[in-house]
Amino acid sequence: MISKSKPVSDHLVQSGRPAGNDGRHVNLPIELGSTIVFDTLAAFEAARDARYETGTMYYGRYGNEATFQLEHALAELDSAAGVTLTSSGVAAISLTLMTFARPGSHLLVIDNAYANTRAFCEKVLKAMDVEVEYFDPMIGSGLADLLRDTTCAVMLEAPGSGTFEVPDIPTIAAAARAANVPSILDNTWTTPLFCKPLELGVDVSVASGSKFLSGHSDCMMGVIASTAEHHKAIRQTVMAVGDKTGGQEVFLMLRGLRTLKIRMEAIDAAGREMAAWMAEQPQVKRVLHPAFDSCPGHQHWARDFSGSAGLFGVVFHPCSDDQIRAFVDALHHFGIGVSWGGFESLVLPVKPLRVATPWTEEGQLVRFNIGLEDTESLKADIAAALPLLTS
Repeated sequence: MISKSKPVSDHLVQSGRPAGNDGRHVNLPIELGSTIVFDTLAAFEAARDARYETGTMYYGRYGNEATFQLEHALAELDSAAGVTLTSSGVAAISLTLMTFARPGSHLLVIDNAYANTRAFCEKVLKAMDVEVEYFDPMIGSGLADLLRDTTCAVMLEAPGSGTFEVPDIPTIAAAARAANVPSILDNTWTTPLFCKPLELGVDVSVASGSKFLSGHSDCMMGVIASTAEHHKAIRQTVMAVGDKTGGQEVFLMLRGLRTLKIRMEAIDAAGREMAAWMAEQPQVKRVLHPAFDSCPGHQHWARDFSGSAGLFGVVFHPCSDDQIRAFVDALHHFGIGVSWGGFESLVLPVKPLRVATPWTEEGQLVRFNIGLEDTESLKADIAAALPLLTS
């Protein structure tokens, strides 16, 4: 855990950069290697027995000096007992769920979950005879009524993917913990810089490091931060499956951490500015940004988060799919892509998939990711395309 007396900026710059002799590089080099050799059989056996512990050099798949430094830095940032890295955010989610799910068990999943979280549940877990039940994101203490003796975990996301509802994290986590059920939260949207799920009572925080944590759209990585109770089991699952983070990705993530605070603060400010401007446009029916009253769960965001991301949704007044396509295609400063969290702005129409809570909003939903471009340029770009939605 980061010392209360140590500013987070100092941690982001200094952590994961071990002190050494004069003349050392500012950044750790890209570390590559598979086989690790030992001078004695006893030393090898000691490493083998401790191979699931962060810092143990045993075989390349279990980590090296650079990955251990990154895991340590991320664990401190997330107030976690430990962090395990994976090859992608989807792998972090899937392998965490695999750790807890068993044939015949019951899994509770928030209904606004990331599409690939839902896909793993539907395509893999159900085939393993795991019963998956989706619940209303705004259920709060009502979650207790859904818990069973067979419930293996509760999967949350804050805010919800595409529709941006913010659940009552502490209340849901407390209900799960009272029933001895682990809670998992996808915290990709704000990173632990603006929200620390484990401090809110959540057991496991997962995130796509490909987004804000690395910040440059050039790194694929997942992060699993957990309490001491669950850290070893999750790490064993990841290692047993054989998932591995590459050396270049570790280098890029360590680099990205150095600027995380200033990037997130700039993106937060730009995102709020753009969302407020969008709300004033006549073609816009509603803005879905957790920092605004119009977003469900805004009160939870105000209580549990210290900042926001530049990713938000806009509901346009009813228009045709062809009009939305023309609007998106007319934008010049916004790329069209499925990811977000880099320095570039992105746009993507969204069709929410719901089971427990049908999406009944009239109008077209479009997701915007605000990057580091000049906000006046972004506004001018959107303003030029908006008439296509009313013509």
